[in-house]
Amino acid sequence: MRVVFAGTPEFAAVALERLLAAGFEVPLVLTQPDRPAGRGMKLTPSPMKALAVSRGIPVAQPRSLRLDGKYPADAEEARAALQAVRPDVMVVAAYGLILPQWVLDLPARGCLNIHASLLPRWRGAAPIHRAIEAGDTRTGITIMQMDAGLDTGDMLLVDAVDIAPDETTARLHDRLAALGGRLIVEALELAACGGLVPTPQPAEGFTYADKIEKAEAAVDWALPAAVIERRIRAFDPFPGASSQLEGGDTVKLWQARVATGTGEPGRVLAVTDDGIVVACGTGALELLALQRPGGKRVSARQFLQAHPVRAGQSFSTNVAG
Repeated sequence: MRVVFAGTPEFAAVALERLLAAGFEVPLVLTQPDRPAGRGMKLTPSPMKALAVSRGIPVAQPRSLRLDGKYPADAEEARAALQAVRPDVMVVAAYGLILPQWVLDLPARGCLNIHASLLPRWRGAAPIHRAIEAGDTRTGITIMQMDAGLDTGDMLLVDAVDIAPDETTARLHDRLAALGGRLIVEALELAACGGLVPTPQPAEGFTYADKIEKAEAAVDWALPAAVIERRIRAFDPFPGASSQLEGGDTVKLWQARVATGTGEPGRVLAVTDDGIVVACGTGALELLALQRPGGKRVSARQFLQAHPVRAGQSFSTNVAG
């Protein structure tokens, strides 16, 4: 089976690694164009491209796949490359470009998507972040037959995992990436012998997992403590929850736990051996790990040694992330 893979981040690269290890032929990889990254803003290839190049797999990086869009030459070039390799199937994982109908129709077995949610619970761009933010206790991977809708295609394989009470997006991402790699190998092996059985998604129960915006990083201390705690975990590693301490810098908040206490939202209620207790709209939150601009993520105890905080100070509720 000839498999074209379209993906961009580490989540996709993990699945490609598993396909190659299982012996599937991958004659072409599609990924996003190189982007500026790091302090020097040097053009940097995606994790998917880096892996493909290291394995000698040709890479296409169209800016768009729409033949009538802003970059028709890119789309035509990508179409020629796809037609040349005659794929049996295209695997898609966090690619970042919309696939027009001509792409969906080109592979003999269509396009299979590795989606990081128990569909239809979270459709859209950020299902891992939004599941943690919403307080979900379970999530998983759905291998889906793609259609023209937004994550609306038939489900082919599903496997679930529990979300731990202290789970961050970073940790859950890694667990789901590994699960996605295993499931896509299983799905393609079943497809080769006609063993995949499509199941339509339920008509109800879906939610859209909107893309995470940097502006969401700013902590709104008027929210309940439990909601803020979930957001801190959901925004780890990106964009990182942030707030400005009165008279100081904007700091990143990386770990917290719900605590007891009441007061004006954002007001520091106490400084403990382990953290900084801050009043919220409902309850309080004990900050356990923080990061100053240009510094490293450290425990609250280490933070306090260099940057003393006292009860009565306030964290701002109106700071952009």
